[in-house]
Amino acid sequence: MARSTFISLRSGFLIGLLACAGVFAYALYVQFHLHIEPCPLCIVQRIVFIAMGVLFLIGAAHAPRAGGRWVYVVLIDLIALIGVGVAWRHLWLQSLPPDQVPSCGPGLSYMLDTFPIGQTIKMVFTGSGECAVVNWSFLGLAMPAWSLICFVVFGAWAILVAATSRRGDTRLAAS
Repeated sequence: MARSTFISLRSGFLIGLLACAGVFAYALYVQFHLHIEPCPLCIVQRIVFIAMGVLFLIGAAHAPRAGGRWVYVVLIDLIALIGVGVAWRHLWLQSLPPDQVPSCGPGLSYMLDTFPIGQTIKMVFTGSGECAVVNWSFLGLAMPAWSLICFVVFGAWAILVAATSRRGDTRLAAS
C-alpha cells in the first residue's frame, strides 16, 4: 500500500529554515525597532533558533533518503529540546514573585570579557533578574512562551516532514 506524500523532505526542511529565520528576524525587529533589549536567556533562545535553522538548511541541501533523514530530525529535535528547556526556565523566572527574583547580573558582553567561557555559560543559563521582566506580550503570552511554542512546533514539523515524505522524493523527475 503506497502512502501519500505530505511534502517533500527538501521543501519541508526549507519551510523549517524559513520559519526559524522568520522568528529570528522578528526578534531583531523587536530589538532594533521596538527598542526592547534581549536578556541573556533571550540571546540563548536566538542561538537555538539559529542552530535549528542551520540544521534545517543542511538537511534540505543534503536531502538524505530513508534512515538518513532521521539523523537530521533527531538533531533538530535535540536542539529544540534545549530551546524548550531555556524557554521554560525563562518563563519560570518571569513567574516568580518580585521578592524571589534573582538579582540582575552583568551584561553578556561584560561576562564574556571577564569570566571564563564555562562560567559565563553557567551564568547565562541560570538567568538573572533582567530575565524576569516581561516587557512584551502577545495574546497574553510573553516572548519566552511564544519561543517555547515555536520550539515544539518546529520539532514536530521536522518529525512530520520526515515521516510523511516519500523515500526517493528528492530525485529529479526524468524528462
